[in-house]
Amino acid sequence: MIIAIDGPAGVGKSTVAKLLAARLGYLYLDTGALYRAIAWKVLQSKVQPTDHEQVTALLDSTSVHMQYHNGAMQVLVDGREVTGELRTPEVTGTASIVSAIPAVREWLLPIQRQIGQRGSVVAEGRDVGTKVFPSAPLKFFLEADATVRAERRHRELVAAGHGRAIEETYQDLSGRDMRDRNRSIAPLIPAADARPIDTSVLNVDQVVEQMMAAVSAAL
Repeated sequence: MIIAIDGPAGVGKSTVAKLLAARLGYLYLDTGALYRAIAWKVLQSKVQPTDHEQVTALLDSTSVHMQYHNGAMQVLVDGREVTGELRTPEVTGTASIVSAIPAVREWLLPIQRQIGQRGSVVAEGRDVGTKVFPSAPLKFFLEADATVRAERRHRELVAAGHGRAIEETYQDLSGRDMRDRNRSIAPLIPAADARPIDTSVLNVDQVVEQMMAAVSAAL
């Protein structure tokens, strides 16, 4: 059983997916962490993220793996555990750029699908239901008002020690939305059979309960 959860940044995908996976006893797959891993390697290597040729060439000397420790997902780049380094604004911004490179998306696709073969999975990202697991029997697409999303992301950044103006967070999200929705390969769009959920006025538990009801009906 694979459950796909897609949507833009700030709609609560990660929080909801983790809770749903825990409720069901499934593996949790954050596909965005893989793109952040590539972004981390790009930054470490001093490669310009907008230089498609350099980024693509970097993939030949890169290994990215996911492992699970006590149920928590960990990301390893070239054997180094980097999970705690993937949520900085710098990595986030770079990930948004490199994720639009077709070669990067194709390179990460089999890695994501291999994780899906390990068992039942709750996978979240931006093209999980349309590209990574198009045959997933249950798909959700989360949306929320842009201002609400910016406020949520701003609170996350402040809590993580990355203080910045909320206006800057709003601009960052707007830029990511534009790149994600307009990229040439696997753009951010709902799968035709995805169930839409607007999280603007719903709390996490309410979203999870809606999903659990759909899961129960599907099993």
